[in-house]
Amino acid sequence: MGQHGEHRALVIRKPAIAAALAGLIATPASACGLELVLAMDVSRSVINSEFDLQMGGLASAFRDPAVAEAIAWTDGGVMVTVTQWSGAESQVQSIPWTHLRTAEDAEHFAQLVETQQRSFFAAFTAIGEALFHAASLTQTNPLRCARRVIDVSGDGASNRGRLPRPLAEALASQGVTINALVIAGAKDDPVAFYHRQVVRGPGSFLEVADGFDDYARAIREKLLREIRPQIASVR
Repeated sequence: MGQHGEHRALVIRKPAIAAALAGLIATPASACGLELVLAMDVSRSVINSEFDLQMGGLASAFRDPAVAEAIAWTDGGVMVTVTQWSGAESQVQSIPWTHLRTAEDAEHFAQLVETQQRSFFAAFTAIGEALFHAASLTQTNPLRCARRVIDVSGDGASNRGRLPRPLAEALASQGVTINALVIAGAKDDPVAFYHRQVVRGPGSFLEVADGFDDYARAIREKLLREIRPQIASVR
């Protein structure tokens, strides 16, 4: 959880960020409709039962008929991957790029989500580093997609590493959308932090979960908006 606030994070100037991002973001084509990086917070504020609620909620969302239908209607399908992130040197791609086109594909991905192991347990919160890691995964995606979305879930503000905002703005200038799912409840309001520092890019938005018990509902709503941004989601 980001109890130390924004002042503990390092600031990197925009020219340095632009140079660091050079070559990471490829020009999109139409091989698939959506590239989606699901970046999940596993910092030390997230206890194991809350990790299970996140992963169970995400798996449930991909099994939802409305989400499966949205995937099936997406021209070229959805290329999706999961990363787990925490401190400045704690990011890992926990599920490789997976091409979803049918309900069966979505079910297979849901099984991967709910059986993955937690990668980090006692590290800090470095959202800027999580964004940089998520952006770098574009290079490993075997398909180029028409839209690129980084979906960051978290329950606190950054307390280590670079501030997210300059990096988020640099990514947005290259056409990347950065959405957020914030689990509310921390003393230093993470919702305000994500609004100021993280959410950027074409059609970007922030979804709020009222605690980890509300995560399943929130991620379903979020996925529907990301996969089919032209339609309103239905609960």
